[in-house]
Amino acid sequence: MNILLEGKTAIVTGASKGIGFAIAELFAEEGANVVLTARHQAALDEAVEKINAAGAGRALGIVADSADPDAPAAVFGKAIESFGQVDILVNNAGSGDMVAIEEASDEHFAGIVELNLTGVFRYCREAVKHFLPRNEGRIINISSVNGTLPICGVAYTSTKGAVNTMTKNIAIRLSGTRIRCNAIAPGVTDTDAAAAWAAGEQEGGSVMLEFSDKYVNTTVPWTEPRDQAYAALYLASEMGKAVTGQVLQVDNGAFL
Repeated sequence: MNILLEGKTAIVTGASKGIGFAIAELFAEEGANVVLTARHQAALDEAVEKINAAGAGRALGIVADSADPDAPAAVFGKAIESFGQVDILVNNAGSGDMVAIEEASDEHFAGIVELNLTGVFRYCREAVKHFLPRNEGRIINISSVNGTLPICGVAYTSTKGAVNTMTKNIAIRLSGTRIRCNAIAPGVTDTDAAAAWAAGEQEGGSVMLEFSDKYVNTTVPWTEPRDQAYAALYLASEMGKAVTGQVLQVDNGAFL
């Protein structure tokens, strides 16, 4: 059996649970060293312990807030100190919301942008600085189907559309190199955040939720976090070596 990421080191932000954890876990199974970031130490420790107990790739946890301007340099520095270099960046950290335009405050909008967009930009910039001298690297941004069908909150959907555009811009800048930049656009995935969304319990409530039945095929099954992880593995490994600047939608066809 091929170990697709043997000898590689991956940073996965927001990786203590959900899609981020599933990606870190699968990457470790495929031989990678994985550096997980999250804001809460206890949940991060539990995630790292679970991966290390499986005995494949090694896991390291770093408490970091992706909205912190100093986080990318600190995380990359610790990862390189521990494993020698970084080969893969997965920008997964982010926050959802259901706040409709008429209820969105300046402060709320700015906060979502800082985490979901500016934080992704900073991590991408840090990755490119490390990847360019080696002419090698993979960037995977976790976007959302809301980047093209914006049915959730105005701030969240705006950031995901911007992440898609930024992903393509970085890929264009790096075309002709061995550095690839792609995004994954998950549909409704079986996570705590999705459960809160479906129950109308995400910030902003249920005003925007009524549009799901109008614009989405809600009869198809939700995806699993592992489905998103398999897409990330494809893009991170040699299987996806000819793919860059793409937004891979993984949604069981719900958002077609």
